[in-house]
Amino acid sequence: MAEAGHEPRGAPTTGRTGPGAGQQQSSATETVFVERGTCYVLFAYDVGFSIDLADAERRITAATARQRARMRHKRRAPHYCEYDPPPLRVTRTVEPVAVGEQQTGPTVDAVIYDFGAISVTYTIPLRGPLSGLLKLSDELWDHPRLEAASRRVVEDLLATIGPAVNRPGVSELVEDYSIYQIEEIRPDLGLDAIIARHAQTLAQTLRAEPEALSAQEVEDALSCRLSYGPTDGVLIDWNAALLFDRDAEDVRAVLEYANVELLEMRYLDDQLDADLDEAYELVTRRRFLPALLGSWAADLRRVAALQMDGALLFEGVNNALKLLGDQYLARVYRLASQRLHLTEWDASILRKLQILEGLYQRMSDQQSNRRIEVLEWIIIILIAVSILLEFVPAPPGR
Repeated sequence: MAEAGHEPRGAPTTGRTGPGAGQQQSSATETVFVERGTCYVLFAYDVGFSIDLADAERRITAATARQRARMRHKRRAPHYCEYDPPPLRVTRTVEPVAVGEQQTGPTVDAVIYDFGAISVTYTIPLRGPLSGLLKLSDELWDHPRLEAASRRVVEDLLATIGPAVNRPGVSELVEDYSIYQIEEIRPDLGLDAIIARHAQTLAQTLRAEPEALSAQEVEDALSCRLSYGPTDGVLIDWNAALLFDRDAEDVRAVLEYANVELLEMRYLDDQLDADLDEAYELVTRRRFLPALLGSWAADLRRVAALQMDGALLFEGVNNALKLLGDQYLARVYRLASQRLHLTEWDASILRKLQILEGLYQRMSDQQSNRRIEVLEWIIIILIAVSILLEFVPAPPGR
């Protein structure tokens, strides 16, 4: 799924082949049956500069199920592998949304992060042939009703916790991601055999591509794969992930966080573009007597505020989840970062923050130079006046 008019996550472009190409699927695909599973559809939004989670928790009604979303590790990991601070998880009853022949569950989970983001998760039960995942992924691609419903959930939450939000407002940007968790499958051929025999179906599901993919594209779609035990595994791509696991709450949490981080990186990148335009205008604007009128001081404060806001949001997003002690989850996050190009977004934002800092320094230097020039002119005028006074005759009687 992707935002309309926005090329999703820098994914490689794949040419869609002509009708009938999808018939290249192996007939054996139909023999694999998903007995139990869940599709998690995530939507991430930016709703403000920051959120006071304690205040937000107090403002949410007691009738709403809520809890701090702490990381639950199913593997041994140090205690510091955790959110900092833990986000607030809220469960709300909603009207189910039709997705093709299926519909979403009657409740949604919303995770509220202190750096001003909210992630909404819809669930769709999975049961049927493995090839049904491909049909569902095609239905989920750019689903306007589901996105509109998720936005309403966020707007309702923001109306409730509004006073706890610094600079509240739901941004136009949205980042979506799908996680297909398969808990039971029949026949249980083993993860390696399933991936080997049904690579085309799995790759098309990850990319929401209804037509057959080339062997090279299939290999790329399935290249980011991890397994902790002999029976579990995760396949991560830029549009979706496939989980083969009965208990994968921790992996889903990491993928959800990566999707939120991508949204915030996109939002901050757009914000920095606007800030740089404003800063350039302030630097190049012509002024008369700037040092005397104090206009440079106001402009400096404005640029410093832009720089500080960007740096605080960048640090808040990047330091919200500590995974250094859980090696498996750290690898999951690293693969998700690779697929979502988070490193490239980080580099772009850091470069723009450095440019903004350079503009601030230039404005500060110009202000200092202008003040020195004014002081020099004042000294010159005083010297000239003192010289002229030597030639002015003294009044009679003095």
